[in-house]
Amino acid sequence: MKPPSRWQRDPEGMRKRILRAATVEFARHGFGGARIDRIAKTAGANKRMIYYHVGDKEALYLAILEGAYEHIRVAERKLNLEKLGAGAAITKLLTFTWQYYLDNPEFLALLNEENQHGARHLRRSRKIKEMHSPFVSLIAEILRRGAASGELRRGIDPVQLYISIAALSYFYQSNSATLSVIFGRDLLSEQAKAKRLAHMTDLVLAALRPAVSGALDVNLEPPVGFNQRVKI
Repeated sequence: MKPPSRWQRDPEGMRKRILRAATVEFARHGFGGARIDRIAKTAGANKRMIYYHVGDKEALYLAILEGAYEHIRVAERKLNLEKLGAGAAITKLLTFTWQYYLDNPEFLALLNEENQHGARHLRRSRKIKEMHSPFVSLIAEILRRGAASGELRRGIDPVQLYISIAALSYFYQSNSATLSVIFGRDLLSEQAKAKRLAHMTDLVLAALRPAVSGALDVNLEPPVGFNQRVKI
């Protein structure tokens, strides 16, 4: 009797290798440019194994998208944010998000790719909402505790807050090449990254704090003639 092959002895190991290879392939070449042949070669598999363990190209792409989101959600749960004060928890989440994007550029590449497709693959996922609901609930609880203690203002939307945290990190990193040229500085130097994180932290915490009672009113009216054309 012919002994079972390596992939038959370790089907889960083979699936993981396929998904790792597919993550690199789709992040580098996008959905349209990705090739199953290259994925199979990198994973030490063949097309038949890929179809057997995961499915066709669309199923494979959806699997790595779900895996990418699952990976960051699992890492976030390990932060134990529920054990921290509200401000400390928000700071730790922001710091984690910033560093995660730096350490996992393929995650940003996959997000870019799926947004270009209007999230048509992600819409088919049965897992994605289940992954995010507990995370949103956790942020909502942090905000509730912060409001109750007076550390944070009331009425903050947890989804909007997380989108803002993600956006502050994402835009800076995904556009660092063009921004570095425009402003004449290396925005990914160690010093620049440290300054960026400090700036984001100050910005977010300032936006979340309760308004200071008795603060000076600021005149937000535009100067006279502001909207008029300048006559030459």
